[in-house]
Amino acid sequence: MTDQPQLHPVAAELIARSHRLGADPRNTNYAGGNTSAKGSAPDPVTGDAVELMWVKGSGGDLGTLTAGGLAALRVDRLRQLAGAYPGVEREDEMVAAFDHCLYGKGGAAPSIDTAMHGLVRAAHVDHLHPDSGIALACAADGEKLTVACFGDTVVWVPWRRPGFQLGLDIAAVKEANPRAIGCVLGGHGITAWGDTSEECESNSLHLIRTAEAFLAEQGRPEPFGPVREGYGPLPEEARRARAAELAPYLRGLVSTDRPQVAHYTATDTVLEFLARAEHPRLAALGTSCPDHFLRTKIRPLVLDLPAATPLEQVKERLTALHTAYREEYRAYYERHATPASPPLRGADPAIVLVPGVGMFSFGKDKQTARVAGEFYVNAINVMRGAESVSSYAPIEESEKFRIEYWELEEAKLRRMPPPKPLATRVALVTGAGSGIGRAIAHRLVAEGACVVVADLNAEGAATVAEELGGADRAVAVTVDVTDEEQIKAAFAAAALAFGGVDLVVNNAGISISKPLLETTAGDWDIQHTIMARGSFLVSREAARTMTEQGIGGDIVYITSKNAVFAGPDNIAYSATKADQAHQVRLLAAELGGLGIRVNGVNPDAVVRGSGIFAGGWGAQRAAVYGVEEDKLGEFYAQRTLLKREVLPEHVANAVFALTGGDLSHTTGLHIPVDAGVAAAFLR
Repeated sequence: MTDQPQLHPVAAELIARSHRLGADPRNTNYAGGNTSAKGSAPDPVTGDAVELMWVKGSGGDLGTLTAGGLAALRVDRLRQLAGAYPGVEREDEMVAAFDHCLYGKGGAAPSIDTAMHGLVRAAHVDHLHPDSGIALACAADGEKLTVACFGDTVVWVPWRRPGFQLGLDIAAVKEANPRAIGCVLGGHGITAWGDTSEECESNSLHLIRTAEAFLAEQGRPEPFGPVREGYGPLPEEARRARAAELAPYLRGLVSTDRPQVAHYTATDTVLEFLARAEHPRLAALGTSCPDHFLRTKIRPLVLDLPAATPLEQVKERLTALHTAYREEYRAYYERHATPASPPLRGADPAIVLVPGVGMFSFGKDKQTARVAGEFYVNAINVMRGAESVSSYAPIEESEKFRIEYWELEEAKLRRMPPPKPLATRVALVTGAGSGIGRAIAHRLVAEGACVVVADLNAEGAATVAEELGGADRAVAVTVDVTDEEQIKAAFAAAALAFGGVDLVVNNAGISISKPLLETTAGDWDIQHTIMARGSFLVSREAARTMTEQGIGGDIVYITSKNAVFAGPDNIAYSATKADQAHQVRLLAAELGGLGIRVNGVNPDAVVRGSGIFAGGWGAQRAAVYGVEEDKLGEFYAQRTLLKREVLPEHVANAVFALTGGDLSHTTGLHIPVDAGVAAAFLR
């Protein structure tokens, strides 16, 4: 085995510094900013020492930066690009030229800020997006405030779109101001430098903390104005209930152009902003820092009704505001687009603000939605800081458009991998804490879905949710499917976590295996209550949520071969499976007009990993068939046409086949997953 090449000490030091800076959200936002370090290494051809620069590449995050996220470039070649620079009108061409300065293979693609790091005559450079620094950068008199805050140790650089020219500007600023340790970039962020990694980090933190202290000491109280009557936060229980009611409806609205996943935020920062009189004016001005509005769009959709407004009136107003937002966004695009502009990417909002309730942010997956919300919280902090010492003055709308519909941003989007088949889908799987349900949850997440792991066993559900990757991919809910209120609570939890539900798998169940004369009325009732009644209740709540969203959906029943096969000593279980199988047909007929597809999977003899079999069912069936319990799976396999044992993963494969897109025109179908049981063939 070939050893991996050892990471250069300068690059290792850079990664450590980046992690420290990126770990504190006061320093920079997620995936925002970049860091660099310069050092020497031997030229592989001549053996002579050559100066190199390691810089965080395009799209990475400082807090989680790895060696693969760095681009390594030759400093001499990078600086020689200044002689080939064709001017600001053609500066985008310089990004392709960075590839000719790369040192070695691999690594990340150089970002647009590479020029800034290479042209500045300092061994170490940090470019960050702290809220405190952006507050000064976005204040109406930011240049004067920068002097008042830092004196001559930090220099103001007027707004310029990121690129080669900005790198030249900052390099010139440093040369002209030998006492300066960094600069404030108008409408953007900060840049600091140093001769050592420690000095650079210290200078970055000095800029950030000094700006924080300046805003705290010099800022006026209540920069967002007085509390607006009726716009204060609802009590927590009522607030969460209203958010759960609104989330599916909002998710449907903002999925007009393409499906979206939601994230709900109700921090004090958000609720206080929405309670104050100035929030409509400030929200309308939009965000400013390029990292902000690339993720949040230039402005949010803001509900203009008091918190206690009746729900139906709120929905009606949101519908009207959404229509107006789309019209205004399209007009914004048409005002600034040129023949060379990328096409409009969608006119739905990324941020929806609801006074008294909180913020809903949307994206192509949960992480994107969550990060969009985090960026809008950053924007609120920026507005507060700027308004406290001056007035918030973001960059011009035309400049925002140049960033949002920048061809370089479009190229970055084109480099992203295609979405997985279940991207943007939110699934709720009952009985997902073990066995078949667990396997289904794993398969759905692997295919891009967000999953609500629902199970009566809270510990099992939590374990599976953690296995799936945590809150950006899965959440656990404890639910007894015989309890209507617990089912409603599970769907409310799904709405708060991901915005709603559009894929439900009815998998929860038990099995009571007895001959007719030994089956009690209690056995019959509990078997039917959990599976027939439980799946009915779950499907009914699913249909309510999916109807509210208006974007269709899937309901899948995990029934059984026993739904159509008459086996011995199994009256209660088989009868309730037949009930579930007919629910599939009935609901497929009823819900098809809403775009909701209902299908079933008929497994048989899924012994391995099964909670039902482990709970006594396996011993009972082994006794019926006269085999050892640990040989039951093999016994079942031998009675099939394919002579293969059925595993939980095979059932999960069938669920994905029904919901992954290839069977988009199929409803009312039952798929056997039994390795071939002729007596259970569907007729």
